[in-house]
Amino acid sequence: MGKVRDFIRQPTLLGEIIRFLLVGGVSTVVDFLVMGVTLYVFNPENYDSFMRVFIGKAGDPSGVAATVGTGLGFIFGLIINYLFSILFVFNDKSTAKSFKGFFKFAFFSIGALILHEIGMLLLFGLFGINEWIVKIVMTFVALIYNFTTRRMFIFHKKEKPKNEG
Repeated sequence: MGKVRDFIRQPTLLGEIIRFLLVGGVSTVVDFLVMGVTLYVFNPENYDSFMRVFIGKAGDPSGVAATVGTGLGFIFGLIINYLFSILFVFNDKSTAKSFKGFFKFAFFSIGALILHEIGMLLLFGLFGINEWIVKIVMTFVALIYNFTTRRMFIFHKKEKPKNEG
């Protein structure tokens, strides 16, 4: 177990990717739970128990419930992801540990939320694809977008200006 922990803690890009995936998994669980609660609260008549939200249902949730659940899940997942990214994921944290860093984190995350919401509105709302299948697909799209933007714009080493003279 120590070798696995040491491998995950490597100060390399691969180590960051592995930690990002682990933290993303935790954030995704939070996101999905919040969406499940929202679906259940908005449409309790569709489910004979809370677990039915995840394992089967009697009817489809409303488009409003799916959209609101996606948004709320995103917000709670964002908070968990930001905290854990600073604590565990990225090697260079100096930019992120400021108001400006959080603002950048939230700004780029809103891009992921917009992608998620568009996917939910189109794929679930318009084409009737199962809300959980859409959620999983859009989570994968957001994962790639989030890692790329965070690595490029937030958790990167600042270039030191070269002395002229």
